[in-house]
Amino acid sequence: MKRFILAIVSGLLLALSWPTYGFPFLLFIAFVPLLLVEHEITVKKEKFSAWKVLGLSYLAFFLWNGVATQWLHFAQNPDGSNSWMAFLFPLFVNSLLMAVVFTFFHFIKRKTGTRCGIVFFPTVWICFEKFHLNWEMSWPWLNLGNAFANYPEIIQWYEVTGTLGGTLWVLLINLIFFYYIRAFQVTRSKTYIWKSLCYSLAAIGIPIAISFLRYQSYPKKTLKKIEVVLAQPALDPYTDKYNWDGSVILKELLRTIEKDITPNTQFVVAPETAFPGNGFVLVNNLENDYYIAQIKEWLKKYPRLSLVSGVSLAEYFAHQQTSTARYLERHNQWIDLYNSAVQVNLSDPVQYYNKSKLVVGVEHFPYAAILKPIIGKYMMNFGGSMESLGVQKQPDIFINSKNPLKVAPIICYESIYGEYVGEFVKRGANAIFIMTNDSWWRDSQGHKQLLAYARLRAIETRRDIARSANSGISAFINQRGDIISELGYGKKGALKGEVNLNSELTIYVKYGDVIARLALLLAGVILAYALSPTILNKININTVKRKTDLKK
Repeated sequence: MKRFILAIVSGLLLALSWPTYGFPFLLFIAFVPLLLVEHEITVKKEKFSAWKVLGLSYLAFFLWNGVATQWLHFAQNPDGSNSWMAFLFPLFVNSLLMAVVFTFFHFIKRKTGTRCGIVFFPTVWICFEKFHLNWEMSWPWLNLGNAFANYPEIIQWYEVTGTLGGTLWVLLINLIFFYYIRAFQVTRSKTYIWKSLCYSLAAIGIPIAISFLRYQSYPKKTLKKIEVVLAQPALDPYTDKYNWDGSVILKELLRTIEKDITPNTQFVVAPETAFPGNGFVLVNNLENDYYIAQIKEWLKKYPRLSLVSGVSLAEYFAHQQTSTARYLERHNQWIDLYNSAVQVNLSDPVQYYNKSKLVVGVEHFPYAAILKPIIGKYMMNFGGSMESLGVQKQPDIFINSKNPLKVAPIICYESIYGEYVGEFVKRGANAIFIMTNDSWWRDSQGHKQLLAYARLRAIETRRDIARSANSGISAFINQRGDIISELGYGKKGALKGEVNLNSELTIYVKYGDVIARLALLLAGVILAYALSPTILNKININTVKRKTDLKK
């Protein structure tokens, strides 16, 4: 019973650490109960120890995932009921993945001893988080470094390490507490209690102090200030967005922002798939498209203006060119569908970018060749297409001939991926525009957490962010990660603000997730050390056997 209680305590501490309702400092002790349970099982050399660790850690991670991401069930099925599948699938799968990683740590610790195991734990967990950022079922929502998103004052050093630096920070402090608690349990010397407090407070306090100094002294870097207006049309994605005529949607969008445009406004940003609703804009005829023509006609009233907006694009091919293209027998053509962003003005060709980090089960069917024969073509129906969307291989930035602003067009889910956003900045982006539609999950923690994660991207890249959300929260975020202004959830309207341009590259943008690469190297060394006795023993047995056979 004690083990179950400790596992539950770990799960609840992890859950109560999460934004936007939680207190992230609980993370610094959240793994300690689970580590103590694992150590007890290892020391006693119990039978089926791996299964016991797997079960108990699964319980802890199930609680964490369940509380932190329960908002996923607010997505709706076509009949209007809540989509529990949207919640339960990532709940069960992600909890299992975390438990497998923790059990793998237990396996290596049992093979190599406590000290080597302690080193292996943060390395394998960081490798897991990095893996979770890159595979086809990517779901990095609960990467530990994300938990501090609403406390930018204490994580200014993310400009060097990225969020994986936060993950390492959390795990190291948990291990300090675990190590000295174990030392106290063995010796009963109170010295170890004081050591754990002193060392952990130093490990927590020093990075925070450095961050506060950086936060207070950070100079607002700007090549130029650009006035931007953010659109928040507040269309209900279930009843309005895919039922209204595309022209009506576009006209209403433009009408919403007109009253906030001034002679100084140079950019308007509209949310993810802001138009045309139930339909697509054709890439093959982009310059002459009906909706693009409407925008250009409207821009004649504001010749200095550029509009950057989310849009649903489609592209026809004579032959299949991508794995996501589907064949239209009626037209004898192949077509790819995209969740995209466009930049339109009166001076430059229309530029577009296709979203490349897609939401699993909604925009993307992972490992289709393997899973489709097993579970069929099931995908969540959130309006629009129910097929895997196309992507593009490289990030693109939007440039224009009117001003020096170079836009990183980030679409919704992509704003979770720090290193990927950094690629836009490496290509020259001096500001970030995020276009998102979080309305699928109503007024829940989902849209609040995603806004919080955008603050991490501002710190990592030192770029101002203009964030346009369909129903909110639209916001301006500065280079320190502060939210300067916002338009609340559910409010229809526009938000005006200034974006400061910055061309300098942070260490994180230049070098990316170095911590993950080092962790992978160290994990490989420890794994080789753990497995080498077994491998060498088998080699020796085979060698002896061959010699014996030769003598015979």
